[in-house]
Amino acid sequence: MEEFVARGVRPGRRWRATLGRPLAWAPLGYLALLVAGSVLAPVLAPTSPAATDLDNVLSGPSAAHWLGTDALGRDVLTRLMYGGQVSLLHAGIVVVTVIGVGVTSGIVAGYAGGWFDRAFTWVVDVLLAIPVLMTLLVVLAVVGEHQTIVMVALGVLVSPGLARVVRGATLAVRKELYVAAARVCGLPHHRIVAAHVLPRIAGPIIVQISLLAGGALLIDAGLSYLGFGAQPPDPTWGDMIAQAASVIDRQPWLLVPPGVVLGLAILASGLLGDVVRDATAHAEPIRDRLHRAHRAPAPVLTPREEPSTALLSLRGLEITLSGGQVVVADLDLDVGRGETVALVGESGCGKSITGRAVLDLLPAGGAVAAGSLLFDGADLALAGPRAMRRLRGSRIALISQDPVGALDPVFTVAHQIGELVRLRHGGSRSSVRERVSGLLHDVNLPDVVARRYPHELSGGMAQRVAIAMALAGEPNLLIADEPTTALDVSVQAEVLALLRRLQEERGMAILLITHDWSVVASFCRRAYVMYAGHIVESGSVGELLARPRHPYTEGLLGAMPGRAQPGSRLAAIPGTVPEPARWPAGCHFAPRCTLATAECSAAPVPVFEPETGHRTRCLHHAKLSGGERASA
Repeated sequence: MEEFVARGVRPGRRWRATLGRPLAWAPLGYLALLVAGSVLAPVLAPTSPAATDLDNVLSGPSAAHWLGTDALGRDVLTRLMYGGQVSLLHAGIVVVTVIGVGVTSGIVAGYAGGWFDRAFTWVVDVLLAIPVLMTLLVVLAVVGEHQTIVMVALGVLVSPGLARVVRGATLAVRKELYVAAARVCGLPHHRIVAAHVLPRIAGPIIVQISLLAGGALLIDAGLSYLGFGAQPPDPTWGDMIAQAASVIDRQPWLLVPPGVVLGLAILASGLLGDVVRDATAHAEPIRDRLHRAHRAPAPVLTPREEPSTALLSLRGLEITLSGGQVVVADLDLDVGRGETVALVGESGCGKSITGRAVLDLLPAGGAVAAGSLLFDGADLALAGPRAMRRLRGSRIALISQDPVGALDPVFTVAHQIGELVRLRHGGSRSSVRERVSGLLHDVNLPDVVARRYPHELSGGMAQRVAIAMALAGEPNLLIADEPTTALDVSVQAEVLALLRRLQEERGMAILLITHDWSVVASFCRRAYVMYAGHIVESGSVGELLARPRHPYTEGLLGAMPGRAQPGSRLAAIPGTVPEPARWPAGCHFAPRCTLATAECSAAPVPVFEPETGHRTRCLHHAKLSGGERASA
């Protein structure tokens, strides 16, 4: 069953993704240096931490003592290395305690729910009201010099905050369908939590743990500064800071080594947590590749599209947004090289989010949860952020539905297009300027537009500038998201004619996202009709216009003004597109469909192929063409 259940990012892949980020090397290298220096202090330290050199008391850095000596002539570098053994060990104890108490209790409460969750919430609220430092001082008064017990107590006291965060994240993941499927198939709860819940909530846990580790170092140093830490002659970073503070009037340098080491350790801990979190968000999608390869499809009466040699091929695509809400499910779509394909549907159906998934531009918390996004044979779902940055704007470009909003109001058109030209092609100022002029001519704009600011452009001119910017990288695929929505009919025709000419000249493929069938009819060869996250019908544009095989497609076409009979009321589809959380169990269009029966809502509807290349997700498709519907 585990092959069919969603999994999180594997630890090995997470760390490979982390190490692939240059920003990770600085904090990771620094922390590794601290740990290595502390562990190997008996081998690497110049002297013993208690050895004194009374001839060099409070000396600055020298050949004999690289970081100077303290008030008793002890080597500062040696004491820093030995002090790290205590300080880092104490921070480690706090982290382990927080993970054992906070993370475990948060996951159990969020996953179990019910009375345990209510009791957990009450206990956490009480613990959060307890002042940590005052309670810690009480513990110190009771246990005395038992520092391990003190650090465990500190971990327990700071656990409630993390436990509350983990509980909230677990509650959202627990509602996922794959978790329910795992329960139905008999997987034990501990396996579901370890393999399917914990990886989904790893991001916030990593960030919180990194911050707590830095805080633990700071608190440990503070306790040592106050005299509650390890007792002399054992060194700690906090004790070294306290001793340096007592002689700051005679040797200010003595405060620098322990202060810098401690400050950088805290900073490195927090920075490393952020880097690991970001790498986790962009690593392999939530569902395992094995799951994607073996996921059992819904039963179909005719074969579905097989993977093709298309430039862009989406297979079994599932997209989730923040909280794991599925907004696109089981989507198949192909765009051939040099082909224009439309993705049609009402607002809220998932068209734009599908286009943004191809570009890895999903909103925060969004993810490709299942399926593949093959572009020129490579799966974009597995591409890292660096690879996607190389693809965006070069091989794949986007024209948004708000061209003015996509332009920076404080820079001229020439500056903004030139920036992209320099990024993609480089060259001298004159060559960039020449390339910008050529792009403006390609979109039928005069050179004078180059000196204008966005607020000086009309809607049609702004759209042409947006097209010129998209063409700067010479893309193989252009995703045009409602490119003519805000334009009047004449300008709309000009923009479409421009796109058609550019496509013919450059051999560029276009995925047109729109709700306007008149645009589809005049511009596209094939179309996919999308409703509430599903592709409900696909085929050639001529076939869809002449013989729609899904009630939703028929309703959209019936609402076109050009198809209305003179003197009759324009047809309209009753109701609205449901929100993803309210999708029906069966056909998503059933509540608005005049052909719907109980069978439509009983189970997911398979994909039929009544004619070669014409597919529909409707049980009653025969009634729409030459059948009962036509005769009526």
